[in-house]
Amino acid sequence: MAASSETKGEGTLRKAFGGVLGFFILLLIGAFAFSIRLFSVIKYESVIHEFDPYFNYRVTQFLTKNGIYDFWNWFDDRTWYPLGRVIGGTVYPGLTLTAGSIWWLLNNLNIPLSVETVCVFTAPIFSANASWATYLLTKEVKGTGAGLTAAALLAMVPSYISRSVAGSYDNEAVAIFALIFTFYLYIKTLNTGSLFYATLNALSYFYMVCSWGGYTFIINLIPMHVLLCIVTGRYSPRLYIAYAPLVVLGTLLASLVPVVGFNAVMTSEHFASFLVFIIIHVVALVYYIKGILSPKMFKVAVTLVVTIGIAVCCAVLAILIALVASSPTKGWSGRSLSLLDPTYASKYIPIIASVSEHQPPTWPSYFMDINVLAFLVPAGIVACFLPLSDASSFMVLYITTSVYFSGVMVRLMLVLAPAACIMSGIALSEAFDVFTRSIKLQLPKLFESPSGSGDIDSTQDEVVKVDNKSATDKSETAPKERPSKKNRKKEREIVETTIKKPLNAKRLLVLPLEASSVAILLLIIFGAFYVVHCVWAAAEAYSAPSIVLTSHSHDGLHVFDDFREAYAWLRHNTDVDDKVASWWDYGYQTTAMANRTVIVDNNTWNNTHIATVGTAMSSPEKPAWEIFNSLDVKYVLVVFGGLVGYPSDDINKFLWMVRIGGGVFPHIREPDYLRDGQYRIDAHATPTMLNCLMYKLSYYRFVETDGKGFDRVRRTEIGKKHFKLTHFEEVFTTHHWMVRIYKLKSPKNRIRGKSKKSKSNSKTGPSNSKRHSNLRKNPW
Repeated sequence: MAASSETKGEGTLRKAFGGVLGFFILLLIGAFAFSIRLFSVIKYESVIHEFDPYFNYRVTQFLTKNGIYDFWNWFDDRTWYPLGRVIGGTVYPGLTLTAGSIWWLLNNLNIPLSVETVCVFTAPIFSANASWATYLLTKEVKGTGAGLTAAALLAMVPSYISRSVAGSYDNEAVAIFALIFTFYLYIKTLNTGSLFYATLNALSYFYMVCSWGGYTFIINLIPMHVLLCIVTGRYSPRLYIAYAPLVVLGTLLASLVPVVGFNAVMTSEHFASFLVFIIIHVVALVYYIKGILSPKMFKVAVTLVVTIGIAVCCAVLAILIALVASSPTKGWSGRSLSLLDPTYASKYIPIIASVSEHQPPTWPSYFMDINVLAFLVPAGIVACFLPLSDASSFMVLYITTSVYFSGVMVRLMLVLAPAACIMSGIALSEAFDVFTRSIKLQLPKLFESPSGSGDIDSTQDEVVKVDNKSATDKSETAPKERPSKKNRKKEREIVETTIKKPLNAKRLLVLPLEASSVAILLLIIFGAFYVVHCVWAAAEAYSAPSIVLTSHSHDGLHVFDDFREAYAWLRHNTDVDDKVASWWDYGYQTTAMANRTVIVDNNTWNNTHIATVGTAMSSPEKPAWEIFNSLDVKYVLVVFGGLVGYPSDDINKFLWMVRIGGGVFPHIREPDYLRDGQYRIDAHATPTMLNCLMYKLSYYRFVETDGKGFDRVRRTEIGKKHFKLTHFEEVFTTHHWMVRIYKLKSPKNRIRGKSKKSKSNSKTGPSNSKRHSNLRKNPW
């Protein structure tokens, strides 16, 4: 009795110490996840990155200044002129409301931080939350050790760092945390059958819907897992509790988000969840009837229930097909169709295909973004099958689907990262468990017996003794009864099988001492290589803001701040109501930093409007002037990298302008801009290319820089070097020629020229002179 109580007290103490140690490890993981994302602030400055974050920052400023009600009703007249945009109904509000709430809370606590500072550090804060959510999810699947390992891996995985560095104020900054936490609550409900966790799961799904359009991944992956469990005979009441409240409550909450609205029940992305919802109710009814009826009556009832269930499913399918039959895309969005058919966007929606993050990734990008985790994922999948549970089968399904989607669109490497970290954490935890156990059991015997084979045998005997210790204790405490001969025979068979099974199993798990030591050393080396790569990626590859560029050369570091220079010029040297035309990539930055009205921006909701701008850029100077003048444009902004070697300039994007413009206006044809199928800007370029507006605005006076007109991006001399602009005038070019701004010439000058010409011929009759006098009086 004393020995058992002492053992129990020692186990309780060890458990408490392990809990405290795990808590401090989680705190360190969160601090590391936050700090590794601060390289952008330390090396550069506290500034918003990329393009979309500038719109989110502008919306957050409006929210904190005007309040939530004005935010929902805000009509922004500075974008998509002359159409405008209803912000409250076209934006996912989760990120904005989260940052606005943090700012409000800090100000109420007398911590006066600016809105920009809160926006810059929102992503690092939620990366720590995502690491902790990963721990909770992996713990539900494979235990505490795997959870801590997976959380540490996610804290520094480059794929996630690329979208969550300080300053990356985009929807994914909070959405990845919401994604992982929703999966955790689903698995928690599946393991416990608690309706409380099911309700929290629906609320977490609601936050995900508010944050990112990728919520459709959740509402399709969970039904797939539910259907998999039903098909494989793993249905249980816990599965019903985990799924049914999510569909009902989650769909109702999702429809409250203005940007989603009735799409939660009207689009094809959500139909799978409703179909599985009907199926699980049919299965639940079958299991319920089976428990209350005799086998004979059960067969009759099952036939009736299945018949009615199939009829209901067919009716629902017919209704859904009727709802989406009128749509040319059958109720699917363009991005969803691009995921299901990778060639769809390039064929039908060039505006989606033109985005660089919508392109399929290359093999090196996998090694760059998840590094050695790519080699550990298969081992994690194998570990999930030993043994296979509902939670581990969900993780296998998650990693399978995320690998497919990441192969279609490089942006979805972000969805793959948590799954890869969880699988790698499970693999590393299982591997360390086997190797350390092998060393622990064989190390004491190394100094006692000189023979190696006897050590392994005795070690295996020890393992069997340890595993059977609890069973023996229970059998000793149980009351002894004299069994019958039949029972004794059965017990003997059971004892023989139970002894054989652990012995065979543990022989696979106990490895030689040398092999275990070498394996642990290799795993440590791989882990060190992973940490070094992640720190390098965070410091060098993903910390540079796109608004401020740097380059290293033999004479030191060069900083290119041309974008902010150009936006500052627009802000201080143009009228407030002036309209600025540019390609849609720079719309959000122009509105946020220059505070000027733009024709198109990164929202890309109106393909015709973007095609109009693309057509103007692809047209000769005079037709382009007429298009821009009809849109009340006063300034045209182009990005040019030929002088400094900046590859993401408008000349490299120009073919997408041609394709998008030609999709709406058929007179714009891509072959007219290609010479023998090649895109050229040198002397062999086509006349259409050399005379289009984009070419002229990019290369105007470029020959004055070096006397040759050598383009450092295309690595060739330009074809047309000396030309003049007749309908546009250059008003500003940044220091490194990266941003060039042109002003449309007033039509007044050209009308005067025509009037003078006609005045010389007005001697033919008095009616002509009278008409020209009226023309001079007319201000238009």
